[in-house]
Amino acid sequence: MSKAASVSKVAIIIGSDSDLPIVSEACKTLDEFGVKYDVRIISAHRTPETAASFARTARHDGFRVIISAAGLAAHLPGVLAAYTTLPVIGLPIASGPLAGQDALLSIVQMPPGIPVASVGINAARNAALLAVEILASSDESLTDALESYREKMKASVLAKDVAIQGKGIKKYLDDGK
Repeated sequence: MSKAASVSKVAIIIGSDSDLPIVSEACKTLDEFGVKYDVRIISAHRTPETAASFARTARHDGFRVIISAAGLAAHLPGVLAAYTTLPVIGLPIASGPLAGQDALLSIVQMPPGIPVASVGINAARNAALLAVEILASSDESLTDALESYREKMKASVLAKDVAIQGKGIKKYLDDGK
């Protein structure tokens, strides 16, 4: 995949460092596309002033998209969205007794007027890909990189189909695909 020479930045905001193992997949994906990003630990509940200040100045600071990971009550994406007009992508994290379902519902059920996009629970790669798609709307090199990425996915699926047809399911699984 070609590296895009993007000057646009994505902010990845997490409420706790315990989210880093999941969020690292978003970082890897943004790295694949050559998209610059910053990761910050900011809590909607423990550092609300910092969250508001960050969101208010994010555009001025060069950010174009915010990915906000949150578990449990998942207020962080909504709080950030309340203070910026940048696109905010909520990344629900599986945690607590509801395994992220509460976070997912909190993110997708934002009140009218303050939208937050959402991806699936722990779907950090999709959060990053959605951020890249948003940036690609004004960056032709990212559009090209996304098209190349999708072509590679297509080729991979077609190759696996040929392999399973040729080997049969047992040998396919025994060979480790």
